[in-house]
This record gives sequence, structure tokens and C-alpha cells, in this order.
Amino acid sequence: MKTNFSNTPVTSSDGEKERIRFARRGLFVFFAMLIPLSILGYVLALKSEIFVLLLMWAPGLSSIFSRLLLREGKADLSLKVGGRQTLKKLPFILLFPVFIGLIAYGTAWVTGLVQYVTPDSFIKGSPAVVFMGLLLMQMVVGTIVGLIGGIGEELGWRGYMLTRLIDARVPYPILTSGVIWGVWHLPVMIAGAYYSGPYPVLSIILFMISITSFGFIIGRLRLTTGSVWPAVFLHASWNAIIQDVFDASSGGKNVLLWTGESGIIVALTLLAAAWFFSKSRAG
Repeated sequence: MKTNFSNTPVTSSDGEKERIRFARRGLFVFFAMLIPLSILGYVLALKSEIFVLLLMWAPGLSSIFSRLLLREGKADLSLKVGGRQTLKKLPFILLFPVFIGLIAYGTAWVTGLVQYVTPDSFIKGSPAVVFMGLLLMQMVVGTIVGLIGGIGEELGWRGYMLTRLIDARVPYPILTSGVIWGVWHLPVMIAGAYYSGPYPVLSIILFMISITSFGFIIGRLRLTTGSVWPAVFLHASWNAIIQDVFDASSGGKNVLLWTGESGIIVALTLLAAAWFFSKSRAG
């Protein structure tokens, strides 16, 4: 996959070397800003949930700082929302989390590995009515609200880091970006504040499988559409639908063993989805 997201024209081998050097410099500045800002976010978020938004914006702020310091501009960010490719992906963006949720969580509910519970809601009716009502609400309202944090992460991960990994000729850049994204979450997992199941080491392994697989899919989406917005919307819709509908509807002693982003069934389902996308033109 040959992709040129930088503003440096490539007309010769010297131009190619300059583009690689420029991308590596951008990555250095990005991580130099990301690490301390993330540490600050972790410390504050563990004290009060209000600072979770700061943590989610650490990648975005780091990318903005890098662009300003290196005078890179924003042309490669692809902030235009429109375009045929982006519009074609809208059904996928909204339905992918639903599809994964129904397969993974549905399997856990039907087999009895995880108990289905009706979450507290202003929606009244049978369990099926409550579930569908919450699902539809989160697909729209939840996704819109989730953009606040989703933009912060995606400006950094897929809007900056991924494209620089490609230009820097880092092997398997999409896969690498997913691994980095997963590792970035680990401090809050280790602290027991995010999808920490009954077996911590297993939870970390399964979480890395889940997040790297999802990162592969969301990275492909960003590159094939040429815009960062599909990645932003998919990130937001995933959080809204999976966390606020499927996780909220699951209970039992082993709920975090089988479901959630560190659950066995969710990890295997996302891994299968990533494998499918790697073998097809989808995404």
C-alpha cells in the first residue's frame, strides 16, 4: 500500500528519504507530547471520572502540538465530511458495533455464560422493547455525544500517528497503530478501572487482541475513505453501543471473562472480523 499523506513532494530518492525523515520526526514529537500528557490524564482520571475526557484528548492535543511545532498544516488530516466513499460507509459505521454485539453478547446470553439483564432506563416495556429502545437511542444520540471524546483520540491515532507510521515505512503500520492504541489503555486496566476481569493477565491479552483487531478495521476505514471522520464516528458509535447497551445489558459473575473488550467471545469475534477485512476489499 503506497500512501503519501505528507506535504513533502516526492520526486526522487532524496525526496523519499526526506519524507521518511520528516515522518519520523513527527512521530518523535507526537510521542514526546503524548506520554507525559497521558500520564497526567491517567493520574487525574483515576481520581475523578471528569478527567477521562482529558485522557481521551491526549492523542489529539499531541497531534495538534506536533502540527504546530513542525508547521505541517492540516491538509493530510482530511477533515472533509462529504465524499462518496465516506457516505457509503455510514451504514457500516452504525451497524458494525451492533453486528459484533449481537454475535458476541448474543452468544454469551444464549449459552448462559453471561446473564442478560434489563438495564435501568426511562424506556418502559418488555426487556426486548427496552433493549431496542436503548440500542436505537445510542446509535444516534450516544454516537453524537461520543464524538466529544472520539474526536480527541482519532485526531491523534488515525489522523496523525497512522499516516506518519506509513510515511516512516514502519512495518505493518495499521497493525502497529492498533497495538500502540491498545498499550495506551493498559495503565487504566492494570489499575482495575477499565475492563479488568477476574484474571488480570488474561484480561490484558484478550484486550490487546480486541483493540488491535478493532484498530485494524478502523485504520482501514480511515485510509480507504481518505477522511478521519469515519474513524471518529465508528469510534464514537462503538463506545455508545457496546458500552452503553450491550455491556449494560450483561451481568453475572463471569461477565468480564466472556464479554466486554477484555472478554473471550468479544476478542474472538473482533479477531475474526479483522481477518475478514484483511482478506477482502471491505472496510
